[in-house]
Amino acid sequence: MMLEETNMEKSVAVKPASGKTAVSRISYAFGAFGNDMFYGALSTYFIMFITTHLFNTGNKAQNNQMIVYITMIITVLRIVELFIDPFIGNLIDRTKTRFGQFKPWVVVGGTITSIILLVLFTNLGGINRTNPILYLTIFAILYITMDIFYSFKDVAFWSMIPALSLSSHERERTASSARIGSTLGGGLVGVIVMPLVLFFSLNKAGGTGDARGWFSFALMVAIVGIVTALAVGFGTHEVQSDIRKNKENTVGFKQIIGALTKNDQLMWIALTYGIYAIGINILNSLVLYYFTFIMGASTKFSIFQMLNIVVSLISVSIFPKLVDKFNRRNVFAVCIALMLSGILLFTFAGKSFLLVLIAAELFQVPQAVIFLVVLMIISDSVEYGQWKLGHRDESLTLSVRPLLDKLGGAVSNGVVGQIAVLAGMTTGATAASITGHGVFVFKLMMFAVPAVFLLIALTIFWKKSTLTEKRHAEIVNELEKTWGKEVLVDEAVKADATSIQITSPVAGSLISLKDVSDQTFASGQAGNGFAVKPSDGRILAPFDATVAQVFSTRHAVGLVGDNGVALLIHIGIGTVAMRGTGFTSVLEKGQRVKKGTELIEFWQPAIQKAGLDDTVIVTVTNSDQFKDFKLIEPIGKTVTANNQAVMQITAGNQDAKPTNDEK
Repeated sequence: MMLEETNMEKSVAVKPASGKTAVSRISYAFGAFGNDMFYGALSTYFIMFITTHLFNTGNKAQNNQMIVYITMIITVLRIVELFIDPFIGNLIDRTKTRFGQFKPWVVVGGTITSIILLVLFTNLGGINRTNPILYLTIFAILYITMDIFYSFKDVAFWSMIPALSLSSHERERTASSARIGSTLGGGLVGVIVMPLVLFFSLNKAGGTGDARGWFSFALMVAIVGIVTALAVGFGTHEVQSDIRKNKENTVGFKQIIGALTKNDQLMWIALTYGIYAIGINILNSLVLYYFTFIMGASTKFSIFQMLNIVVSLISVSIFPKLVDKFNRRNVFAVCIALMLSGILLFTFAGKSFLLVLIAAELFQVPQAVIFLVVLMIISDSVEYGQWKLGHRDESLTLSVRPLLDKLGGAVSNGVVGQIAVLAGMTTGATAASITGHGVFVFKLMMFAVPAVFLLIALTIFWKKSTLTEKRHAEIVNELEKTWGKEVLVDEAVKADATSIQITSPVAGSLISLKDVSDQTFASGQAGNGFAVKPSDGRILAPFDATVAQVFSTRHAVGLVGDNGVALLIHIGIGTVAMRGTGFTSVLEKGQRVKKGTELIEFWQPAIQKAGLDDTVIVTVTNSDQFKDFKLIEPIGKTVTANNQAVMQITAGNQDAKPTNDEK
C-alpha cells in the first residue's frame, strides 16, 4: 500500500510554477488586496464620512436632510446599477485587445474608480453648502460612473482566473492566493481607517476626526487601488487559447430572473442569501459607529479588525473539514445560531471592550463560512437546474451571488444613513452627545433588525433548501449517465460502415459491463461498452476527440470523437460523492485532444479509503447511432492504456447490438 501511494503521489506531482507564473499569481493576489480594500472603503467607511463630516452648515436639520437625500441617491443608484451588470459582463466577454481581454478593464476601472472615490471624499469645492442641488446632481453623476467602472473592474478581475492558466492546479493556487489577498485587503482597511483619519486630522472631534483626515484616508485607498490595478495589468499574463474563444450568447437581466424562477432550489437559496446579506451588511456597517459613538473609542475598532482578519483566515481554512463532518445544512444553521448569540451578547455589552470584542467576533467568524456554504449550494444548483429543466444555465446561475451582495450593500447604505440621523450620530456628534433615546434607536436598528433578517433567512433555508450534498451527488450521477445520447453521427460516417476500434483509456483487467455494480451501467441504459479494474491512475484519450463534457467532480469526462463516438469515461462507482477529492484534471469543455492525451489522474487509495469501487466504466452513450458492438479481447485479460484495442464498433443505421459478452 505504501509503495502504491508513493508511486501515485509521484504520478500526480505538479511541476513547480515558472517565474512568470509565480509573478502572475503574486500580482493577482496583490490586485485582490487592492480590490477589497477599495470595496471596504466604499461600502462601509464612505457612509461614515458622509454622515459625520460632509455636511456641516451649522443647521442640524439641513445637514440631516442632505444626509437623507444623499444616502437615498446611493441606494437607488446601486440598485439601478444591478440591472447594468449583466451587460457589463457581456461587453467584457467580447473584449479583444493586444493587452488581453480582462486586464484593460482592471487597469482602466481601477484608475477611474480610485480617482472618483478621492473626489467624493471632498465637498466639491464647497458647493455642498453654496448650491446643494448642484452638489447632489454632480455627486449622483460621479457615483454612478464610479459604480459602473468598479463593476467593470470587479467582474473582469474575478473572471481572469480561467484566463491565467489552463491548469486546474494552478487555478486553485491562484484563487487561494487571491482569497488571502482579498481577506487582508478587506480587513486592513478597517484596521487603518481610524488611526489614519485621526493622525492627519487637525481636529480629533471626539474620535471622529475631520475632513482632512478622511481625505488622507481616501488618498491612501486611491493610491493602493491604482497601484494594485497596474500590478495586475503589468504582472499577470493571460493565456491565449482556442479554448477561451467566446461562444456564449448575450445574457440579459430577464434571463437571470427566468433562471431564478424556474430553478426552485436556486430561487430559495438566492432568497435566503439576499435576506441574510441585507441583515449582515446593516450590522457590519454600524460596528464602527458603535465603537465611535457608544464606546467613545474609535481607535479600538482597529484591534477588532486585526482579530477579524485572523479568525476569517482560520474559518475559511477549516471550512472543508466542517462540511465534511457536519454537512452544509447543519453548518449553516450552527453559524446563524452563533451570529444570533453574538448579537444578543452585543446588545448587553455596553462599553465593555472585552464583551464587545467577543460579541463582534461571534457575529463575524461565521460569515466567511456561510458565504462558502451558499456559494457551494448555488454552484450545485447548476446541475439541479440542468436535471430539472433540461439545459445548463451556468453563467446565469453563478451571476446571482454577486448581484445579491450588491443588493445587500445598496439597502444597507440607505438604511445606515437614516439610522445615523435618527440616533443623532451626524456632524459634530460625539459619544458624550448621544442621548439615551439615540442609543436605544441605534441599538434597536443595529441588533433587532439584523436578527429578524437572519431568523427569516434561516427559516427559509431550513424549510425550502433541500439541495444537500447527497441529493446533488444523486443528480450528477443521473446526469452523467444520460450525457451524449443526443450526439448524432455524421451521415458520411454511417454510410462508410467501417469498423471503429476503441482502445482502453486505462491500464488494468478487462471486465464485462454487465458485471459492474451499478445497475444503470450494467443494464446498458447508459450505452454499450466495457469496464476495467484499473492498475494505474491515468486516464488517456482512446481516440482524437473534442472534450464535450467536463464534470465538476473530475471523476468522469465525456468525449465526442472525430469518428462520431460519444464516449463517457467514468471512474469508480458512487465516486461523485467524493466531490473531486483524489482526482485531478486540466480539461476544458471544447478542448481538442489527441489519442493518448492524459485526461484525468486519480488516486486509487483515496477511492478505496472512501469505501468505493474504483472500476473504470467506458460507455458509448450514443450507441443507438451505431450498427454493431463487439469486444475483441477476452474478459479478464490485462490491457494497457491507449495501446490495445478492446472494442470494435461498426457504423451504420441499424439498431445497436450488444457486445459479444452480453449476448
